[in-house]
Amino acid sequence: MTKTLRILHCFRSPVGGIFRHVRDLVEEQSKAGHEVGILCDSLTGGEHEDRLFEDIAPFLALGVVRLPIRRQISLSDIATLWSGYKEIKSLRPDVLHGHGAKGGLLARVLGSILRVNRYRVARLYTAHGGSLHFPRASLQGMLVHSLERVLELVTDGLIFICDFERRTYMRKIGKPRTRSVLIYNGISERDFRCVPTRSDSVHFVYIGMLRDLKGPDLFVDAFAKTERRIGRPLSALMIGDGPDRDKYQRMMTERGLGHRIGMLPAMRVQEAFTVSQNVVVPSRAEAMPYIVLEALAAGKTVIASRVGGIPEALGEDSAALAKSDNSDDLARAMAEAITEPDWGKRNMPDIETIRASFSASTMARDTLRLYQNILGRRDNR
Repeated sequence: MTKTLRILHCFRSPVGGIFRHVRDLVEEQSKAGHEVGILCDSLTGGEHEDRLFEDIAPFLALGVVRLPIRRQISLSDIATLWSGYKEIKSLRPDVLHGHGAKGGLLARVLGSILRVNRYRVARLYTAHGGSLHFPRASLQGMLVHSLERVLELVTDGLIFICDFERRTYMRKIGKPRTRSVLIYNGISERDFRCVPTRSDSVHFVYIGMLRDLKGPDLFVDAFAKTERRIGRPLSALMIGDGPDRDKYQRMMTERGLGHRIGMLPAMRVQEAFTVSQNVVVPSRAEAMPYIVLEALAAGKTVIASRVGGIPEALGEDSAALAKSDNSDDLARAMAEAITEPDWGKRNMPDIETIRASFSASTMARDTLRLYQNILGRRDNR
């Protein structure tokens, strides 16, 4: 009989793709009979995220620990590490799984302190892009990538969520010196249902965090250029929250687009999908974004930047892929999507291919297998 594991997922911000990834793992691991908990930031998130925590509360036998975890490395991290250590020690986890740069730091450093105190715990890390987004030649990039290399020494397992992430890690940090596996992000079977658009739908929708890395400014630029390409006014919505919301609102007002591009706060993604058939993902950097997988599973047309693992989902030669950080090429794809008959059907991947490659149950099964292999290997020493 498989031993029941006590698993704690550590990450910084409970928003976006990392939170979605952790929620799926929590649910699947709990259903498999394990006790699961979360440690994350107390400074981010709002009513929408509170509702998501309520959704997974029945699967969190170890509960939720929230501490102030800032995006940048700072002296406040020392207090966070100490508070985190006390909380984690009291939970007695078998597995500390860090997600993102800060989550990975917490899981591996605190797991190593527990190990020094002769406490048995597996330390795992999934980057989700994170530190890999920094340019290798920049001072910050060199610092962060060097830290990642050092942290390998206290890492029992690295998980890459797409092949792009694996290749980027090897190029910027080096060949992993610890066990590493590729486990694709996965979505649950309930996500595979067509979501029809409302009668008052708009031509395009952006769904995600409102920060420059995700490209909302590119979306606004490309929208204006799409209007000029086809010679008529269009409509769009931006759905999400983030630090640059006011900046994008001013940008739209200054360009006279305020009445044609609306803004709504973050909401459940299935609700967001009802507002448009065309989901635009203009990111400047990604690993394997959930919004792409969720939109494809919902029967939507996805127009996205050629970044990260997105081509692994849409297909390397897809006409729906635009050049990175290029609003002109993004406008090209947006114009084609609404002017060419059946453009979406011709350029979206087969839904069964998505189901076979990006399954939450497969993701959780392979992740649990890695935990058990690491813990079993240590038991046999």
